[in-house]
Amino acid sequence: MGPFLETLLGGLMVGMLYSLVALGLVLIYKASGVFNFAQGAMVLFAALVMARFADWIPQLTGLDNKALNNTLAFAGAALVMVALAWAVQKLVLGKLVNQEGITLLMATLGINYFLEGAGQALFGNDIYKIDIGLPKEPIFLFQNAFPGGVLVNQEDLAAALIAAILVALLALFFQKTPTGRALRAVADDHQAAQSIGIPLDRIWVIVWAVAGIVALVAGVIWGSKLGVQFSLSLVALKALPVVILGGLTSIPGAIVGGLIIGVGEKLSEIYIGPMFGGGVEIWFAYVLALAFLLFRPQGLFGEKIIDRV
Repeated sequence: MGPFLETLLGGLMVGMLYSLVALGLVLIYKASGVFNFAQGAMVLFAALVMARFADWIPQLTGLDNKALNNTLAFAGAALVMVALAWAVQKLVLGKLVNQEGITLLMATLGINYFLEGAGQALFGNDIYKIDIGLPKEPIFLFQNAFPGGVLVNQEDLAAALIAAILVALLALFFQKTPTGRALRAVADDHQAAQSIGIPLDRIWVIVWAVAGIVALVAGVIWGSKLGVQFSLSLVALKALPVVILGGLTSIPGAIVGGLIIGVGEKLSEIYIGPMFGGGVEIWFAYVLALAFLLFRPQGLFGEKIIDRV
């Protein structure tokens, strides 16, 4: 039972990070109808900016306080992501209003490759470290309940708690603030929202900025765990099967889908992997997403679209 619980907890903690990235996809799609294929590149770019700012700030200011330096670096990276959101809306998507969905998808693909290229041009190909002080040593839990206890990585646990807190704050933002209610109104009906005076351009900038901040938090956590490297955008692509599983229009679906895929990956690698020679964790999420596309394309919590003619 102990090894099973270790695998289960590990999957839940990784799944919460998947959910965090998937939230960015869901938020943008709900507010603007755009499937943001650049979310993975946003995670990578935000992590690169954070890592380089964390290195440059002590050199420029002479500050020797790691917590203060990280706070300033995070604030600077957040401003960069907000500026990026404004630029994307004003220079790209704002010019493509009422265009076909495939046109908007291709636009986000272009943004994806632009961000990857800009990251490489500005920061190079080195692997950067982000040290935000997360504990690295594993700990044993439930030692009285199971022989030897359950081994848990403190870094994964702290990362999952940070992701859970951010998800809860986003839920409160959408439910309790005037801006959040305006975002939900836009998600329900763009034309009706415009008719009551909600400015779509401002709302879309806000939602892209929120998605950028979510990408920054996810990038910092993944960068702390894996190092900031260009493969980080591939890790973030796990958000695609998450939103297919949970539903592209559902925030709870992004959370549940991330947890299911995180747990499924870990359990399948341990219990099914030996039959396939390993590597199940790499393709499990995409095979599960394919099954949902065949049998329940709207996902677990997504809205079923019915076209009447």
